[in-house]
Amino acid sequence: MPLMKILGVIPARYASSRFPGKPLHPIAGKPLIQHVVEQCRKAKSLNEVIVATDDERIADVAKMFCQVEMTREDHPSGSDRIAEVAARCECDAIVNIQGDEPLIDPAVVDLVAKALADSEMSTAATAIKQLSEYDNPNVVKVVVNAAGRALYFSRRTIPFLREAASRPVSEQLAAFPFLKHLGIYGYRRETLLRLVAFPQSPLEMAEKLEQLRALENGIQIAVVKVDYDSVGVDVLEDVERVEKILNHR
Repeated sequence: MPLMKILGVIPARYASSRFPGKPLHPIAGKPLIQHVVEQCRKAKSLNEVIVATDDERIADVAKMFCQVEMTREDHPSGSDRIAEVAARCECDAIVNIQGDEPLIDPAVVDLVAKALADSEMSTAATAIKQLSEYDNPNVVKVVVNAAGRALYFSRRTIPFLREAASRPVSEQLAAFPFLKHLGIYGYRRETLLRLVAFPQSPLEMAEKLEQLRALENGIQIAVVKVDYDSVGVDVLEDVERVEKILNHR
């Protein structure tokens, strides 16, 4: 396959019920969104890094350090917001990076991008190691087939270990390589535009997981396994934790 032009797109919204204005909150002297952009620029696979936002306040700040694309306010998911950008930008593929991960590993971005050479869509997963993540519905689990393609994503713990179900969680984690889904996606451009044309699917609405729309409509998702765990900023209390990591580095 010829060399692809790949855009890194970071969706950023100002409105957040848990942390309003999060993309602009200062972390170690810079807005959160700037840390994400700078990490993405270290990835070798991206031709351009773009912030996609519906808010002028975010746009005004982000324009100082990267390209910005304004989007509509009414998108039901991140994929839909990214697709609006993809529809008007010349590219072969897009990597969707979450705007609240200032420590995103550029190597993970590159692996997700690389998987698009022989897949329509890609994402990343890592081994679940923390006992607290085992049955946490905010930690999305994924199971894959022998070819490394996603079979299913769920907020439930999957698979169910019939023989070990009554054992302590520590023993269940030792008995099977449970995978935690990381919220980064790669799409070929035409796949993304096709995906958002489908209505929200029953499984997607049930689990509130937009990637299930792809699986329900026959789009295979390559899952790259990485030794990296995301450190996101979900609430204000996470800022101090991230700053400590940055200062340590």
